[in-house]
Amino acid sequence: MSITPYLRDIGRGKHGARSLAREQAADLFGQILDGGATDLEIGAFCIAMRVKGETPEEMCGFLDATLARLHRVGSASGKPVVVLPSYNGARRLPALTPLLAGLVARRGLPVLIHGTATESSRVFVRDVLQAMDIQAADRAPVLRDGQVAFVPTEVLSPGLKRLLDARRVIGLRNSAHSLVKLMNPCSGPAVIVSSYTHPEYAVSMGAVFERMGATALLLRGTEGEAVADARRLPQMDGFLRGQRVALQEGRKGTLTDLPHLPKEVDAETTAAYIRDVLQGRKPIPESLALQVEHILHLASA
Repeated sequence: MSITPYLRDIGRGKHGARSLAREQAADLFGQILDGGATDLEIGAFCIAMRVKGETPEEMCGFLDATLARLHRVGSASGKPVVVLPSYNGARRLPALTPLLAGLVARRGLPVLIHGTATESSRVFVRDVLQAMDIQAADRAPVLRDGQVAFVPTEVLSPGLKRLLDARRVIGLRNSAHSLVKLMNPCSGPAVIVSSYTHPEYAVSMGAVFERMGATALLLRGTEGEAVADARRLPQMDGFLRGQRVALQEGRKGTLTDLPHLPKEVDAETTAAYIRDVLQGRKPIPESLALQVEHILHLASA
C-alpha cells in the first residue's frame, strides 16, 4: 500500500489538512520506517506535517509504529532505565547531558542516552562521551545498575535514522525530531527525560505522555537538550504512567549562586568540567541536582 492516500489528507495546507486517526498514523509511519515510501513521498510527508503540525493522536500513532520496530534496551536488574534523548548538542553552552547521566547513574540507576548528530555546526553529546571514554554501543545493550550507555539512533531503528537524516536534504525538522524525544526504547520500565524549546510543545508533548501512559519528566531544556539550564531553575512536570504530577515550580530570572561553567563548549573542555563535578572538585549546579532528585522520585514511584 502507498502512503499517497494519507498525503492527500495531511497535505492540504494549514487550514485544509485533515488529521489522521491513531491507527492511520501508525500505518503511515510504519511504511516510512520499513522503507516502503519513495524519497519524494518522504519529502512530501515531512513538509505536509511541518505545515499542518502533528496532533497528539497522530504522534501516538507514529510512536506505536516506531515502538513495534525498535531494537529494545534492557535492564539487568529490572530497575527503570533513565532515558535521555540527545539530538541537539551545544552551541553557546556546554552540553551537560553526560553530567546529568553520571549524576543519576551514581545513584544506582541504569542510564541510556540515545541520539545522533542532526546538523554540523554544534558539539554533540556523543563527542563529549567519547572524550570521557564512553564509546557508542553497536547493539542494543542490557544495562547494569549505575551504567551509562550511549546508543546511536541507527542501532535502535535504521528507518528512524534515515528519516532524521532527511533534514540535511530538506533543511527542516520533521516529525521524527519530536518523536525521538518522546519514545521509550526500553523493554521494561523507564523514566523518559524530555525537553521542549517553545511553550506550546509543553502542552502537546504532555498530551502524548498522558495518552501513551508514560513515566516521564518534561522541562524546558538547554539548547534543546533534556538537561536543566545550570544558570536558572526551570519548571519541571512529571508523569507517572500517564498521570501528570507537579514536580518543580520554575524560578524567574537567573540563580543567585551561579556555577562556574567553562567558557568553551568543545568536547574536551566539557568532559573535563563534567569529570571535575562528578569527582567533587567542582559543585553540582543547583538545577541539575534538583532534576536528579525528581528523576529518582519518578523511578521509585
